[in-house]
Amino acid sequence: MKIQEVKISELKANPNNPRIIKDEKFRKLVESIKSFPEMLKLRPIVVNDDMIVLGGNQRLRACKEAGLKMVPIIRAEDLTEDQQREFIIKDNASSGEWNYDDLANDWDEVALMSWGVDIPNFAEPSEDEPEEKKKAEKLCPHCGEVI
Repeated sequence: MKIQEVKISELKANPNNPRIIKDEKFRKLVESIKSFPEMLKLRPIVVNDDMIVLGGNQRLRACKEAGLKMVPIIRAEDLTEDQQREFIIKDNASSGEWNYDDLANDWDEVALMSWGVDIPNFAEPSEDEPEEKKKAEKLCPHCGEVI
């Protein structure tokens, strides 16, 4: 895979991107791109054959906000649909914040946990459980059981 420089207008943000970035962090990302745009060559935006962003949706937004016209990309040409979905999650696992509504509605919980995503237990506690236990429950990221 080689890095290409393309018009930013050719890229399409991924509508299924499950990550969000808060205003202050986004502002800092825009500023870091303005002050050090060369970093994008070290960490280019990853796209599929349709130019949909698999990795770097927030960077794409920040690049647009910073006024860039061209951005470096890498095409993930040989990934299956399943591999693309897995890449999206794994690429985002260590930064930003999860949009739990998107994860709950658009992603397989077992696959997410196997890829290292900690899924909080949003289930309503039953009436029989003591209040302390209800607050302390946490799901195992490997098997999904309450720990």
